[in-house]
Amino acid sequence: MIDEKVVNESNELVEKSKIVMVGTNGDDGYPNIKAMMRLKHEGLKQFWLSTNTSTKRVEVLKKDNKTCLYFVDEDNFAGLMLVGTIEILQDRASKEMLWSDGCEVYYPLGIDDPDYTVLRFNTEYGNYYRHLKNVTFTIEEL
Repeated sequence: MIDEKVVNESNELVEKSKIVMVGTNGDDGYPNIKAMMRLKHEGLKQFWLSTNTSTKRVEVLKKDNKTCLYFVDEDNFAGLMLVGTIEILQDRASKEMLWSDGCEVYYPLGIDDPDYTVLRFNTEYGNYYRHLKNVTFTIEEL
């Protein structure tokens, strides 16, 4: 069983982070990292992000949806890596869940803009680093 302190600190780190680094596997086999806004999440199990449908990232995820998310707290020298898969969602309910005032800057045709895509990350396992220790856990342990 994972230490409750690790779970609490991991959740605090996620809450504190407005930006998450998203890692994908490039066509050439090299890792690719992109900074994205953390929009919505359910604990450490699921995360929702949005992006333009036309991006290279969406094309990469269609071929290989294995992904990782990385959150960092530079003040406390702590980091959380979550490994899992991403689903590409185009349904209206998912889009409505993330839509807020200002989104039209990125998606000028509104919530039904075909260039508006929601990504749902599903965690399989994670690794939390702080206090000079690494703690690896599976999602079932949470």
